[in-house]
Amino acid sequence: MKQHDTLALRQQDAAHHLHPFSDTQSLNQQGARVITHADGIHVWDSEGNKIIDGMAGLWCVNIGYGRKDLPEVARRQMEELPFYNTFFKTTHPAVVELSRLLSEVSPPGFGHVFYTNSGSESVDTMIRMVRRYWDVQGKPQKKTLIGRWNGYHGSTIGGASLGGMRYMHEQGDLPIPGIEHIEQPWWYKLGKDLSADEFGLRAAQWLEDKILEIGADKVAAFVGEPIQGAGGVIVPPSTYWPAIERICRKYDVLLVADEVICGFGRTGEWFGHQYFGFKPDLFTTAKGLSSGYMPIGAVFVGDRVAEGLIAGGDFNHGFTYSGHPVAAAVASANVRALRDEGIIDRVKNETGPYMQKRWRETFGGFEHVDDIRGVGLIQGFTLVEDRATHALFPDFGTMGMRCRDIFFRNNLIMRACGDHIVAAPPLVISKAEIDQLLDVAARCVEELEKNVIGRPG
Repeated sequence: MKQHDTLALRQQDAAHHLHPFSDTQSLNQQGARVITHADGIHVWDSEGNKIIDGMAGLWCVNIGYGRKDLPEVARRQMEELPFYNTFFKTTHPAVVELSRLLSEVSPPGFGHVFYTNSGSESVDTMIRMVRRYWDVQGKPQKKTLIGRWNGYHGSTIGGASLGGMRYMHEQGDLPIPGIEHIEQPWWYKLGKDLSADEFGLRAAQWLEDKILEIGADKVAAFVGEPIQGAGGVIVPPSTYWPAIERICRKYDVLLVADEVICGFGRTGEWFGHQYFGFKPDLFTTAKGLSSGYMPIGAVFVGDRVAEGLIAGGDFNHGFTYSGHPVAAAVASANVRALRDEGIIDRVKNETGPYMQKRWRETFGGFEHVDDIRGVGLIQGFTLVEDRATHALFPDFGTMGMRCRDIFFRNNLIMRACGDHIVAAPPLVISKAEIDQLLDVAARCVEELEKNVIGRPG
């Protein structure tokens, strides 16, 4: 294995590299951890530490690290056709094959896809599609899109506006016009005296209230993640999404599922909206589409919207790398593997139920852990000051970051989203590896409660 000079790499990184979502000054003082190689569910750093990746990279390495077939597909495609665009009345075999394959694995009624390079680009593309669709329908006033507070839809101007992360809105004069928000369906904090099912209906009602406030003739779409990912793995009650769908149909508002995190098997279904039993008009994807092996995203366009866009003539939108041949070829190989190797079926029937059972067993006895939740191989819990009263810690996020740092120091990657602690490991994780992950995580939470929360001052 190649030897790396960690200090030199950190110095060069600090001198030239601006990291995303980072306090650069603080990071440079500490020094970035240098990840050098990976296999299965593990990554290694330049010091030789073997780390359990409980976040599948960034919710994306569904198929796991170290596949030999995907790099070989990329090599062959690079030799045959390394690049050509899909503008100017052209196409190529790799993008044709991927489009056909995606129409097979998607639910009925989604026969068309539009390619992007990331989840953020998928969301921005969706915004333009939605508004263009209503233009073609002779309703150009239907422009407003409704998202949710604490939702995440990427970091481009459109995606960050549609998302409900206020700390992102503080930078760049966001949100842009034509974006509104409703509260998230987090029962633990907002449910008060309602049962979970009652709260799901009440949370859906917030959408109807907002549509009536704006005027249904002005609302183009409602957009939400089936499960909020970066917002802390907020799993809505089972009553929520069916009620949301009914409201959208009642007021002729397009329903959009952001499947960038939930898509391609994370919940045990191909897409998160299938798990919750609703049908969107469009849904956005990226991450698991290629398992992160190549940058690629796609907007799945339902037949109603696709027919409208096609009837409208030119859709003046696209990217140089839309449907890039190498990315498309790798994505096809990834999707076939997820299907043909039974990876998603295994999440649904074996490892997903096992993870959820063990997750609840592992963390259920801690004094400052509550709202333990999850579906398939996406799960979370919340660090709380008082379980009896559902009281959160006053500086929401500080305790989560301390917990995350303890994980990282013990060679486990899990994520803090505020004081929500979340995990989403590669879908190829075994039951034995789930046990290993949870054993380390439990020791880390024990350390947090004993040495951080339990320490005066």
